[in-house]
Amino acid sequence: MTIAANSLDLIGNTPLVLLKGPSEATGCEIWGKCEYANPGGSVKDRAALYIVRDAEANGSLRPGGTIVEGTAGNTGIGLALVGNALGYKTIIVMPDNQSAEKMATIRALGAELVLVPPAPFANPGHFVHTSRRIAEETDNAIWANQFDNIANRKAHIFGTAEEIWDQMDGRIDGFTCAAGTGGTIAGTGLGLKAKRADIVVALTDPHGAGLYNYYQCGELKPEGSSVAEGIGQNRITANLDGAPIDTQFRISDAEGLAVVRQLLDEEGLCLGLSSGINVAGAMALARQLGPGKRIATMLCDSGFRYLSTLYNPEWLASKGLGGPT
Repeated sequence: MTIAANSLDLIGNTPLVLLKGPSEATGCEIWGKCEYANPGGSVKDRAALYIVRDAEANGSLRPGGTIVEGTAGNTGIGLALVGNALGYKTIIVMPDNQSAEKMATIRALGAELVLVPPAPFANPGHFVHTSRRIAEETDNAIWANQFDNIANRKAHIFGTAEEIWDQMDGRIDGFTCAAGTGGTIAGTGLGLKAKRADIVVALTDPHGAGLYNYYQCGELKPEGSSVAEGIGQNRITANLDGAPIDTQFRISDAEGLAVVRQLLDEEGLCLGLSSGINVAGAMALARQLGPGKRIATMLCDSGFRYLSTLYNPEWLASKGLGGPT
């Protein structure tokens, strides 16, 4: 058994699981990093801890201070837990179209939750800009700025990549995941390529995001839409800047949902849509690289965080989707 000196030591060192169905379908080994095993239930715990520790180290976050952030939810949950453990208050700004489970969790953790209507990034009312203004107006507060604070991707350079490399005994041919802030794919990609430059790093992009076209033809051009929460980006954030992307795939919600359903029905894994999109991307990368390769991806969070949406037949029907039943 692993013994932790404190709750923050529980962040990271998540298990890696072989995904039987996707592996058999592609003739490759496809491995999923079980980020739902973090104490806050998602990969975003890693960035939350690094961002807070970095702010403490540079003196911007002082005792009794407040952490403010704009988020689709998971980073807010991670920041609230880290803040509680270290004695900080937390204010979280979220679009009001995210899952009710995330909102309830943030409130249950004691954070102040500010909901705003969804808006384009160019709109001053966007959740990121709103959170920045609140931080500026709050005494002894920091703005976590997860999109452009590269402490985010450092969490994956020095944490996630090292773990995957060790867990796979250095025998890894490819890594892929979607981008929200860009911290996970950029940081993990940079960390893995520092180990071996020929590891293929692939972006798996949902519809509605512009990065697929950016890495394919140099133009930030979004196409279609997605109901996936926390992924999809239409600008090059500081965390994405310099990301070592070798190839890219675009995955539809329907394809991601089919993978979610398969993993639940056949392997007992209850996951969110971003995880289904990531695994579908890993399967696409496997087919591109050919049989016998070993590929890792991120299982970002649990499906239990989306019972009112992804696992609700009425909600799915309202979005024109079938899904887990």
